[in-house]
Amino acid sequence: MAVLRTVTLVGAVLLSGLSAGLFYSYACSVMPGLAKVDDRAFVDTMQRINTAILNGWFMLSFLGALVLIAAAGLLHWRGGDRTVLLWIAAAVLYLVMLVVTGTVNVPLNDELAAAGAPDTLTDPAAVRAAFESTWVRWNLVRAVTSTAAFGCLVGALTRAS
Repeated sequence: MAVLRTVTLVGAVLLSGLSAGLFYSYACSVMPGLAKVDDRAFVDTMQRINTAILNGWFMLSFLGALVLIAAAGLLHWRGGDRTVLLWIAAAVLYLVMLVVTGTVNVPLNDELAAAGAPDTLTDPAAVRAAFESTWVRWNLVRAVTSTAAFGCLVGALTRAS
């Protein structure tokens, strides 16, 4: 049972760290870099990124993190570990990130895709304006909440060893 507890906790730490790193990367490099390109290039690039990220490996790590956070918390709690608040905090923070993703960022991505191919847009500046600032702001929320969840799990890992 101790091995299972450790494996689920390490898995939760790793997967939540991957998500935190993804959103951090967007916040400090991808979106600032794209802020410097013209409107048509911005729309084209974001549409391509939004298509590329929808793959099984990403979804497994992105959604699997919450499953492992919950499993690790349950296994450690049943094992007598009293640091259950760290898992609860991590789960809540990660869930907030998922809710923001599903209610803000994904709908914006869908609207961007529905705008059509960049070379056919009559007003790519309007398409970009309807997307960029809101998406960037809420991505920052995702970066902060997923990083905080990762931090809680690192704290749990240090207490578990």
